[in-house]
Amino acid sequence: MNPKNETYRELLRQAEHLFEGERDPIAHAANLAALLWHTLPDLNWAGFYFRKGDALLLGPFQGRPACIRIGWGKGVCGTAAAEARTIVVDDVHGFDGHIACDAASKSELVTPLIRDGAVIGVIDLDSPLSARFDGEDAAGMKALAELYVRATG
Repeated sequence: MNPKNETYRELLRQAEHLFEGERDPIAHAANLAALLWHTLPDLNWAGFYFRKGDALLLGPFQGRPACIRIGWGKGVCGTAAAEARTIVVDDVHGFDGHIACDAASKSELVTPLIRDGAVIGVIDLDSPLSARFDGEDAAGMKALAELYVRATG
């Protein structure tokens, strides 16, 4: 079995256990951010932004202090939200309009949280390594995002 796929399978199992018997979105976001932070290697930020009107507002996270509000369609997070799709960026400095909340970040993966066809937020992972994330990470994070949405709906 592929070690990365196994890691995401284990993350899903642990998240299901953490979410059991509770529906609160902030509690689940806090636990999932911590789980990602302590499980996935080579991260310098793992967390959530939630939709508030025409922007994304900072939610629970692990890592350095972050940008509080990101405009809809702005940066990697805002673009992923506006386009309702996961975005993997190998080099954030080459992403037009990138918002540098942490200058140490070199690559990023952002996965939208979609409920009933509407984006309610995103899960954001940053790494100090270039090209840290790939399609397997994107698929794993999509599965975790779907689990989160089901657990909080």
